[in-house]
Amino acid sequence: MNTTDWIVQRVARLKSAAPSAPRSTQDRLKATLRQGPEALSPRALRHVLDDLRAIVDPLVSEVEGGRRAEAVMDWYASAPAPQRRDLWLLMSERFMADPVQVKQAQARLDAAMGTPDEAAAEVLFRRATVSPRRRLLQRFSAHQEGVRFLVDLRAEMQPALKTEKRLLALDVEMEYMFSTWFDVGFLELRRISWDSPASLVEKLIKYEAVHDIRSWADVKNRLDSDRRCYGFFHPRLPGEPLIFVEVALVKEIATSITPLLDEAAAPADLERATTAIFYSISNTQPGLRGVSFGDSLIKEVVETLQQEFPRLKTFATLSPIPGLRGWLVKNAPGELLTAWEQVAELPENAPERRALLGWAARYLGAELKEGKPVDPVARFHLGNGACVERLNWAADPSAKGLKQSYGLMVNYLYDLKRLDKHRAMLAQAKIPTARAIKDLYL
Repeated sequence: MNTTDWIVQRVARLKSAAPSAPRSTQDRLKATLRQGPEALSPRALRHVLDDLRAIVDPLVSEVEGGRRAEAVMDWYASAPAPQRRDLWLLMSERFMADPVQVKQAQARLDAAMGTPDEAAAEVLFRRATVSPRRRLLQRFSAHQEGVRFLVDLRAEMQPALKTEKRLLALDVEMEYMFSTWFDVGFLELRRISWDSPASLVEKLIKYEAVHDIRSWADVKNRLDSDRRCYGFFHPRLPGEPLIFVEVALVKEIATSITPLLDEAAAPADLERATTAIFYSISNTQPGLRGVSFGDSLIKEVVETLQQEFPRLKTFATLSPIPGLRGWLVKNAPGELLTAWEQVAELPENAPERRALLGWAARYLGAELKEGKPVDPVARFHLGNGACVERLNWAADPSAKGLKQSYGLMVNYLYDLKRLDKHRAMLAQAKIPTARAIKDLYL
């Protein structure tokens, strides 16, 4: 056998012997050749790992660490998705706290419990559990565009978490860091109006998640006259609202979204407005999933509105019920589901209509999962201290409203004197509900 034939044969054997299961990152770092669908070759993977380690080198300054982080950011910007995934795996798996040091620190803390040395041992334990990954994220954040880079990176990583559990450590670390960096103490509440920069108004159109904005006339209607829109902003993400809320100033609690979105409707008299309706709240950054702004946003907006309009006494929402239809499909009788497909044609006294309201009231006022309301919007508002106030029939006749909840919408009431009481009730797995909701129970 000549040399060429021998090489061809050996290469063929290597290809046929390739394992079907993906190799671990550790195995890839030790290897020589790439296998199967692996994005980076072992040599390139080691090179990227060296670049990441160089960022957190304790012998380099913050400035130099930031410069090295910028080089990785530049590489990432042009890297295809599979190679970016390899970077995530390296950040997640290769920058953990030293398990030996953690175990030793835990043993010292256990031994010191109840002694004068307990506090010092706890400090040492906390230091031992801080991962180099946290330092890596801090070095990235020091760059002017670093926070934006990390928020976008985590957003891009979210779909992969469903199947790739090795990324969970990085995701949890980022959520923890973002909770610190995006604490409400660092955020600025700003009103967004029709006079705001066009680039900012365009972001509202892009990020609106509750009621799609159909045109420039639509967005103007939501920002002018008897309307207000407020958002939280962070200095490292200028011109980018993290979350925003749209508010209508009216004389009574709204029962339908249609007049609120009607561009031709006459504006309300602000001098006589007594009620603020929060009809749309949208988070804009998927990379900040798990970082809560809503409670603080609503609280600050209420305070701002009260200063401008002292006559405002009632603060409520007109909210969708996004999980209702899916829950009904699993729980309600088939004959009712069939009747509800023609929900718009049901007369006022139809038993199927009464049944739908009853099932919806039970869904909002009694159904819990792990001690929390099953509906995501309900979890948000009830967690902020609101209560389930009223169900509204045919409140959202749009295709989206019918698909989510057969057109039903709900008012959550923010009674400023009872927010703490309602939170305490929810902590005991009791949903705060008004009598009008309880009366609908079947």
